Amino acid sequence: MRKFFLLVPLLFFTHTTYAASLYMDPANATLFRGDSVTVAVRLDTDEASGECVNTIDGVITYDDSVIPVDISVGKSILSMWVEAPVINKEKHTITFAGGIPNGYCGRVQGDPNLTNTLVELVFRAPGLQVGGGEARKFAKIGFSQETTALLNDGRGTKAPLKTYGTNLVLQDGIGSEIKDDWKTVVENDKQLPEPFSIALGRQDTTANGKFFIEFNTTDKQSGLSHYEVIEETTAESNLFTFGAVTSPWTEARSPYVLKDQSLQSVIRVKAVDKAGNEYIATFVPDESLRAARIPWNRIIIGSGIIASLLLIGLLITLFVRRRKKSSANSSSGIEAPIIVPEDTF
Repeated sequence: MRKFFLLVPLLFFTHTTYAASLYMDPANATLFRGDSVTVAVRLDTDEASGECVNTIDGVITYDDSVIPVDISVGKSILSMWVEAPVINKEKHTITFAGGIPNGYCGRVQGDPNLTNTLVELVFRAPGLQVGGGEARKFAKIGFSQETTALLNDGRGTKAPLKTYGTNLVLQDGIGSEIKDDWKTVVENDKQLPEPFSIALGRQDTTANGKFFIEFNTTDKQSGLSHYEVIEETTAESNLFTFGAVTSPWTEARSPYVLKDQSLQSVIRVKAVDKAGNEYIATFVPDESLRAARIPWNRIIIGSGIIASLLLIGLLITLFVRRRKKSSANSSSGIEAPIIVPEDTF
């Protein structure tokens, strides 16, 4: 019944209008126990009609006979992410939403590579089962009907969309060797994430008017794993050294609300790809934005001086009081008692 429902719109649009298409590459694959496959989700537009797509809201479904293990957006043509790809293992879905400024209108002429990748999904077949199992199984990976594409026409028009999934054949046994192309990609990734900059912002409608930073970059091989942020106190305070083991790097996402709202800190953002390569961007707030504040080292030194002066004053006061008391006793004819140390006997 579901196949018939999908077939009618496809036949209808074939003769009346142009349609973009989302498809998975490869369309078919065979996996032995423990094997992995990387499935690329790609976008095609009707170049003859000048069709351009600028937004994709994807909902991918998969059978529970395969295991999603990773997602990469390193080669993605989506540069603005409303929702980064998320795996929901309970619902057996993978969701993402992103945009392309000025839209994607098709492959650039003369480019031999496929430059239409949205995301890459890595699936693994389950390992060996004790006692055997079915001789072979099938796993389907496809697009939910919730998946949509919007045209780059200034009105957000919903594009007619064709979708094509992937069929996996799962063999009940192991091959001559475990296939894991994704592991090879990660192991061979020696390149750092792309250089990027940090932007400082503050808006009344965002984070209660607090200062925040925004950052974004890509990694063309294994893809980004995560970002980390450190707010390093300036060299004047000298509380800790950048790069020390104890430095408080914090995993974060953009936008990130700064903890130091006085902007007395040097801000660094570290982008880490899935192979562990790192690129660190640095931002030093302009002096005109920094709130007036006495550095901690001056506070500590100043407090020490004040405490020392108070102690000296107290000792002087006690000394003066004793001298006055001694003088008073002498004038009254009362001799002060003589204290003899016990060890003289």
